[in-house]
Amino acid sequence: MITHQLHSEQWIDRPRDEVFAFFSNAANLERITPEELSFQILSEQPIEMKVGALIDYQIRLAGVPFKWRTEITGWNPPHDFEDTQLKGPYKKWIHTHRFEDHGDRTLIVDEVEYALPLSPLGDLAYPLIKLQLGRIFAHRKKVIADVFGVN
Repeated sequence: MITHQLHSEQWIDRPRDEVFAFFSNAANLERITPEELSFQILSEQPIEMKVGALIDYQIRLAGVPFKWRTEITGWNPPHDFEDTQLKGPYKKWIHTHRFEDHGDRTLIVDEVEYALPLSPLGDLAYPLIKLQLGRIFAHRKKVIADVFGVN
């Protein structure tokens, strides 16, 4: 299995506790996900975020609907948390969210380790998947900047 890495950073001129609170509310996932994915949380809300919490979603990739289930596998407020795909479009998906305190500023760091399904044939789609993930995380950055009024 070939694994890939995605790394994204964003500075926010807000205290870490405030930024972490936004991300710890699972409902905000819909807000920061591009409309093209038709992202919808299926789990009953509000979701208590903690190790072992399960979150069910539905998304569309290239028009094809997928069910996606993640488990919160790390929970260390307000420093970091991790979600791991249990069921979904990827062979492997582990997303670590870190929040670094820098006075009144926060550095958001996203690191994703993922593998594509149907390897090695599925790995031929890597350039397209990498491009799509780049667009998704660029959209997230724009929405987050708007939410927190980044200058």
